[in-house]
Amino acid sequence: MTRGFLVRQGVNLVLTANALRPVPGMPASVGAFFSGWLSSELAPQQLGVTVLDAAVQVARGRVRTRGERAGLALAAASVAGLTVSIAAARRAGGEMAAALAEVGVTEDEFRRPTDWRSLARPFRMRRAGVRRVRNLAYAPGGARFLVDVYHHRDTPPNAPMLLQIHGGGWVIGSKDHQGLPLMAEMASRGWVCAAVNYPLSPKAKWPAHLVALKQAVGWMRENAERFGGDPDFLAVTGGSAGGHLATMVALTEHDPAFQPGFEDVDTTVAACVPFYGAYDFAAESGIKAVRQRVESRLSAMVLGRRARFPQDYLAASPLARLTADAPPFLVIHGTNDSLIPVAEARVFVDRLREVSENPVAYAELRGAQHAFDIFHSIRSDQVTAGVAAFLEAVRRGSLARVPVAQRAPSVVTPAGGSPAA
Repeated sequence: MTRGFLVRQGVNLVLTANALRPVPGMPASVGAFFSGWLSSELAPQQLGVTVLDAAVQVARGRVRTRGERAGLALAAASVAGLTVSIAAARRAGGEMAAALAEVGVTEDEFRRPTDWRSLARPFRMRRAGVRRVRNLAYAPGGARFLVDVYHHRDTPPNAPMLLQIHGGGWVIGSKDHQGLPLMAEMASRGWVCAAVNYPLSPKAKWPAHLVALKQAVGWMRENAERFGGDPDFLAVTGGSAGGHLATMVALTEHDPAFQPGFEDVDTTVAACVPFYGAYDFAAESGIKAVRQRVESRLSAMVLGRRARFPQDYLAASPLARLTADAPPFLVIHGTNDSLIPVAEARVFVDRLREVSENPVAYAELRGAQHAFDIFHSIRSDQVTAGVAAFLEAVRRGSLARVPVAQRAPSVVTPAGGSPAA
């Protein structure tokens, strides 16, 4: 029992430490992400289990041997680390408030008390009155061309619409598993939301992913009245690969290269909210981790082995497609992201702000890992509320564009490092 307690608390401390400071480097990134993601967003639950385990050990008098005392010391260290992680998560509301204040959204419009009932059931996504219509075909082709629609049973006429694009590195993923807290929130507010599948690599080669999503945009407009939606207002969001694809949807309106056979369909979007997206497909930013991704097998799987560098890579890169008429953006990224570096988001935001005539808000979340918004947590619920306030401000037309000269730079230079490190 003593050895088991010592081992449990040793593993616990490793997970806690990785949540606070993820193991760096490309080879370790996936493992660092999975362990850090869960420990960061489930820190209150992990803290409770740690305290209970230690309390049982003490209650049974198992504090006499060196191993037993070492286990308690490890538990104490984990408690301290998890407390720090929880404190960082609680600051997400303030970080969102600071980002949204730059574009005219006040903190009073979205800050609310922590919903402890939601945090007690982090994987429960249901909301009263919200209905889900499953597996509607938006184009021919089977399961990868299906969409689920979420709407409130009392949805008013001409409700704003939101398209959610899942992540998964362009090779895995499903509409059933991502963006659910945000869609439940928006549908409960009377929005019509849709979660969409799209073709996956390596079977699908770029730009098949984006072409399918353009078809989904057209389908939503064509079927808007069926669900009470407004065909003239459609926003787009997504995380990771979905963040990349959402951004490409927003930056390539009416580009015939991505609308073969349906060039006349309106594919404009009113706003874009990418979470921890990939914005640099050609390593223009010079960021080491981005260059490693561009040179990896993943890029070849997505773009095809015959893809030409840099032409075809630039064609798929949001950073190379920035325009003055880009819609309003709210870019969200965590500083502890192990899969897509936060520096990539900073570069994208700074360059988009240089050219866009519309507001560009940027929320950088201290301590947040990749995919932090998949389920309810202290951090994700605050971010969801902020996103909802941003989207509703776009709908009202109340966003304020901040002149470039008045903005603080997004790039935060680490001590002794460079902005692109």
